[in-house]
Amino acid sequence: MRPFTTWEGVAAPLIRPNIDTDAIIPSREMKGVTKTGLADGLFAGWRYASVGGRQADPDFVLNDPRFAGASILLGGVNFGCGSSREHAVWALAEYGFRAVVAPSFSPIFQNNCVRNGVLPVVVAADWIDQLAAATAPDPQGLRVLIDLPAQSIEGPGGLAARFEIADEAKDMLVQGLDAIAVTLKLADQIAAFRRADQAERPWAYL
Repeated sequence: MRPFTTWEGVAAPLIRPNIDTDAIIPSREMKGVTKTGLADGLFAGWRYASVGGRQADPDFVLNDPRFAGASILLGGVNFGCGSSREHAVWALAEYGFRAVVAPSFSPIFQNNCVRNGVLPVVVAADWIDQLAAATAPDPQGLRVLIDLPAQSIEGPGGLAARFEIADEAKDMLVQGLDAIAVTLKLADQIAAFRRADQAERPWAYL
């Protein structure tokens, strides 16, 4: 997992309330069992002109050339609600998004973000509206900077905000560790426990 310290990128506004995981990656787009091959189906119901098709809808933000290469997504309240499918975060990450900025997240989606290297940034809705307006004249030139160690997000014209994040989530993202890697940091302690337990209960290790 790629560490996240600071990131500067184009911010794409998709500021709608209650964007659920089926909108992020419709079930019909989940055709494999790996984390790859999902970017093409990201927001497929909105991104394409017809169900199952691949003709771009020019009115959708990710099809707007001004937001080409967007890596920061600006969302609305309760982002990532719905099912617990981790594919939603996999699709966002494979597309190139490193962070999602929203007033609130579904807790399961928020945890899935952290465990897959996507930073969930919680800031006020009105501040996100200001950020979208500030970057709108030139999204490619007026980029957004996120500093995770400092827990800050900055836009053009001195627009800035701080955000809160749990210490464990912050450490995982800064160090680039998924849940398994976090556990493996305790490998020596785990091995010592197993040796002691095996000496005390050898019958359990037959």
